[in-house]
Amino acid sequence: MSKTLMILLPVALLIFAGGYLSGVQAAGTARVFELRTYTTFDGKLDALNARFRNHTTRIFEKHGMTNVGYWTPMDAPAKNNTLIYIISHPSRDAAKASWDAFRNDPEWKKVAAESEKDGKINQKVESVFLESTDYSKIK
Repeated sequence: MSKTLMILLPVALLIFAGGYLSGVQAAGTARVFELRTYTTFDGKLDALNARFRNHTTRIFEKHGMTNVGYWTPMDAPAKNNTLIYIISHPSRDAAKASWDAFRNDPEWKKVAAESEKDGKINQKVESVFLESTDYSKIK
């Protein structure tokens, strides 16, 4: 094996493992997941996705929330008005503190106002807090 390959192979493995393990937390430090479902008013899903894409996810991170994943349903009628996502927090107390800070963030207030200048976006927001099972790959 060449000297370069001997150096690069462990680095590549560390990069791969780091990417894979970024969604897995060490034992004893289980985090709390939050499943959120947003139902928009008719014709507002694109505006909601733009707000998340361009602003919200970054502001979440700023306040200690970890973006896990974002999805839209594939089948009607939900495909036209629903965004589902999961974020994580170190604990329920941390979640409360992060949401309080997020809601009071001047940047968020400005983004929300600008994105709703033509009317409210969300018709309904549902939130469910989740904990990982002992057999879950993500903790």
